[in-house]
Amino acid sequence: MKTVLIVEDNPINVQVFSKILTKRGGLAVKHTEDVEEVLQIAHTKTADVILMDVALANSRYQGQPIDGVQITQMLKANPATATLPVILVTANAMAGDREELLAQSGADGYIAKPVIDYQAFLSEILSKIDPK
Repeated sequence: MKTVLIVEDNPINVQVFSKILTKRGGLAVKHTEDVEEVLQIAHTKTADVILMDVALANSRYQGQPIDGVQITQMLKANPATATLPVILVTANAMAGDREELLAQSGADGYIAKPVIDYQAFLSEILSKIDPK
């Protein structure tokens, strides 16, 4: 079974995403906001894709606040984790944000919140797990 790691600070979003991914997608789900845990999961290849919130209010790395863009940059800069697909999830859905965030982070995809079209959400994630 394929696994999605959800890196998200809003418990309601975690619940909604988890339900869509497990019930509609038949996927396993892990959740953490802990940056060390994200890096460990990426290094041990125990997730097939990461759903990364851009604005992580509670996340810190080496004592400093860190956001999803910075975590994605770290993952993409490391050859051991660079191929793991990362999809940014953000409420920053204004014109130009998608392109700017993808270019800045090196992420593989972008989904705007709130998620309204569950099938499109699921399709975007599945396309990164099993590209055809």
